[in-house]
Amino acid sequence: MYNLLFFDNSFPNKPYQKSIPIYNLYRHLLFHFAEFGFLQLGSTLGINYGQVANNLPPPEQVVTLLNSLSITKTRIYDTNPQVLTAFANSGIDLVVTVPNEVVPQVTDPQQALQWVMTNIKPYFPATRISGIAVGNEVFTSDDTALASNLVPAMHSLHAALVQLGLDSYVHISTANSLGVLQNSYPPSFGSFRPELANLLLPFLQFLAETNSPFWINAYPYFAYKGDPDGVPLDYVLLNPNQGMVDPYTKLHYDNMLYAQVDAVIFAMSRMGYGGLEVRVSETGWPSKGDPDEIGANVENARAHNRNLLLRQMRNQGTPLRPDRRLEVYLFALFNEDMKPGPTSERNYGLYQPDGTMAYNVGLGKLTSAASVNLISSATRETGKELGSSWKMGRP
Repeated sequence: MYNLLFFDNSFPNKPYQKSIPIYNLYRHLLFHFAEFGFLQLGSTLGINYGQVANNLPPPEQVVTLLNSLSITKTRIYDTNPQVLTAFANSGIDLVVTVPNEVVPQVTDPQQALQWVMTNIKPYFPATRISGIAVGNEVFTSDDTALASNLVPAMHSLHAALVQLGLDSYVHISTANSLGVLQNSYPPSFGSFRPELANLLLPFLQFLAETNSPFWINAYPYFAYKGDPDGVPLDYVLLNPNQGMVDPYTKLHYDNMLYAQVDAVIFAMSRMGYGGLEVRVSETGWPSKGDPDEIGANVENARAHNRNLLLRQMRNQGTPLRPDRRLEVYLFALFNEDMKPGPTSERNYGLYQPDGTMAYNVGLGKLTSAASVNLISSATRETGKELGSSWKMGRP
């Protein structure tokens, strides 16, 4: 049996650190990524732009990178003025974050209005701020007072948006850990933890009233790391595999990410809100880890993220909602050298801070090393498409 539920994993935030100079970061980005097929991504994929590092390129160069990839959706973990200014007229939709420590302050309507006046209004609409994430994984934090403040803060911020005429353009939600689920296997058994019901019900009501999505941070990597003998690697990497069939809905799942998302939908349905949209606010795979971090390596990171990109290009939905494209934000754009915790926490990025690729996830197979210098020339050999035979049934 697959263990689809993994424990809470937070991504701490730090103020933006002044970056060191880098050289020719974006000189040949357009050439390389046109070759790798990334220009086809368009609006299908978002990416998380974390800044817990002291060696990242300036935000202006990050915008050039994202435009070269044709990525039009990005999420940041603060409201850094340098980033908000750099993203002006970039064509990139930006989700910003109210840090956890600020959430209690913006429960007060006047403080919420001041926050929006300072962090949203001066930049909009030149900077296409499309969403506000109020905190990160608050419901599964150890701070019960913070959790109880979350929905009041969201109401105050929404009222501020309404007052300023911005509510039609900027939605409000919060990114949740899969730790909010009590059951997640099979997906049709998805349910929320009973002790969170009094917090989640008003949250779901708010989302329904404001037509906002439920955001989930979903990392199949952690399920595999916790039970490598019981969780098939191909199932979490989105590789061709037998998958599993939900015994009650008879829906076939060929990867864990879609099963996790559908478990959230079923959990919301049990509380009367099954019509809400679910978006994956974070998912990814580390390219390096400590010796006890099973599966954290370049090969698995490349396979997972490449397969995810392919599915996003095909505008796939989950088995429960096959005709509704699942919006996904990949974690992360850069490796972040100042993140605490195990080695894997500092190695989720597609890029090194100097602009070289941590590994190639392009649709072509490079003959060069996995870390490709963006200012060098690279040759390409034909890569094989993923197999189209997806077998039914449980392994």
